[in-house]
Amino acid sequence: MALNTSADAPLPVGEVSRLIGGWINRLGAVWVEGQITQLSRRPGAGVVFLTLRDPSHDISVGVTCYRQVFDAVADVVSEGARVVVHAKPEWYAPRGQLSLRAVEIRPVGIGELLARLEQLKRTLASEGLFALDRKRQLPFLPQLVGLVVGRASAAERDVLENARRRWPAVRFEVRNVAVQGVHAVPQVVRAVRELDALPDVDVIIVARGGGSVEDLLPFSDEELVRAVAQCRTPVVSAIGHEPDAPLLDLVADLRASTPTDAAKKVVPDVGEELDRVRMLRDRARRHVRGLVDREERGLAGMLARPWMERPHRMVDDRADEVDALLHRSRRVLGHLLDRADSELSHTHARVVALSPAATLERGYAVLQRAGGEVVRSPGEVGPGEDLRARVAEGELHVTVVPRT
Repeated sequence: MALNTSADAPLPVGEVSRLIGGWINRLGAVWVEGQITQLSRRPGAGVVFLTLRDPSHDISVGVTCYRQVFDAVADVVSEGARVVVHAKPEWYAPRGQLSLRAVEIRPVGIGELLARLEQLKRTLASEGLFALDRKRQLPFLPQLVGLVVGRASAAERDVLENARRRWPAVRFEVRNVAVQGVHAVPQVVRAVRELDALPDVDVIIVARGGGSVEDLLPFSDEELVRAVAQCRTPVVSAIGHEPDAPLLDLVADLRASTPTDAAKKVVPDVGEELDRVRMLRDRARRHVRGLVDREERGLAGMLARPWMERPHRMVDDRADEVDALLHRSRRVLGHLLDRADSELSHTHARVVALSPAATLERGYAVLQRAGGEVVRSPGEVGPGEDLRARVAEGELHVTVVPRT
């Protein structure tokens, strides 16, 4: 719908509306699914006015139909019901308003809703949103609990009263939202994201009382399931009663059968914890007492041994051994010294017997020249030469005389 317009040559509003209407009138009929949020059936009027809303998004569109079209489903369709409408887009030029002219309205049955939920469940499961390894451990003692619940509802009362009865110091950050109807999904999603963004919130509980399948549909909405899967804070699902199983139960980190059960699983019981502390303290005391008793018995056994009664006995026993070794070493050393003395005496006797002095003792003499050389032959000296004669008791001076 390209037009040649400018600030100097604008189109009138009526012309723009006519052009838009001409374009919309060329569109064909479509099948649309949504939830009826407003229903106007004026007595005597031939046209019924509806507002059809997308339950997962804040988007609505007006629907009109002839009375006979609506009368065909009037007994099973009311505000809040999900319907499928076969309609053609229309443009109301005087008000510049888009609406749908319905020629057929079909209520969405429970069986069809359950089939769609099952298909959505398989799709989300294939993406791993329900995998066990994605689920996080809840903190033992949360300091601040986020609670998404209907305003002044029994579910809110059950969670708050039971949690505070179990642990009076627990604190809550409550977000009151619509828990059924067309506003439920966007409000619950917004509340969950707000609580997840608070750094002090340790765990988030999404709670609602029981209801029909249609009432619990918001808690199987794809947008809500994906929002919970993206949370960094552990999420507990406490929707309806035990048989109810919305998809939120599968993506949550923990499923509670009821809001009361959620309070019990999220907050520990102070009485039970005190009993557990006492039990552990008694067990520790018994264990320590047992260790002390065992060590005392071991110490008594050690003290009862003879060497502990007479500690010097070990020294005395070792002293006798030292004395015996000392005597033995002395005997061995004495034998070694006696043998060495005997060998020394024999060696000394041999040395003395072989020494020149012993020879001199037997009457021999040693002749030496003035320079100290020993005379071994008569030819080594001449007549008149002075010699020294060494004898055992000293030496003599002698003179060589010629042989006659």
